[in-house]
Amino acid sequence: MGKIIVIEGLDGSGKATQTARLYEKLTAQGKRVRKLEFPDYDSPASAPVKMYLGGEFGSKPEDVNAYAASAFYAVDRVAGYLKSWKQDYQDDVIFLCDRYATSNIIYQMSKVPLQERDAFIAWQENFEYDRLGLPRPDAVLYLDVAPEVSQKLMEKRYGGDNSKKDLHESNLRFLLSCRESALYAAEKRGWLRVDCCENGEMKTIDRIAAEIEEKLQDYL
Repeated sequence: MGKIIVIEGLDGSGKATQTARLYEKLTAQGKRVRKLEFPDYDSPASAPVKMYLGGEFGSKPEDVNAYAASAFYAVDRVAGYLKSWKQDYQDDVIFLCDRYATSNIIYQMSKVPLQERDAFIAWQENFEYDRLGLPRPDAVLYLDVAPEVSQKLMEKRYGGDNSKKDLHESNLRFLLSCRESALYAAEKRGWLRVDCCENGEMKTIDRIAAEIEEKLQDYL
């Protein structure tokens, strides 16, 4: 089977940039690599996700409970797996995923009471990996960015136009809760945490990329 390396992080953490950098590095070494990005907004299977993030089910993330929202994202992932990348996974390709099933733990677990966190993690992993049949990741990297720094980066991304932010991006309180969930899961599930900030600013792209490569040595 192939390998699945997941790069997780809140919005504005540089996931796409670092996924691309790692892809270039591994292909230059002659490895068979594919990039995946979730959700796949080009797929019809992402329609419930787009409706949710667009506020069609409510104006707050909590208007859709953790389990229902998780199912939206899971459908998008399993559809992509069955349609476009299952065969490559079985043929020993390395997949670099900009988000994966682990994103439900970060974003949706923040909606459940603290005492139910472990139960939610167990449910999510059973649902997507055991019941739906998605491959389990070989390694999960969490790019940890201080919320105030990621907010600055998102402001630059959208040119100060907050109307362009989705349901999650526009809710700072929710994003703070998501970071708490991510740090909890990273410790609980053995994710590889990369601290992307120093003195209130983002580290350079090269420096973060070097730290990622160092942490993944045993997996690649």
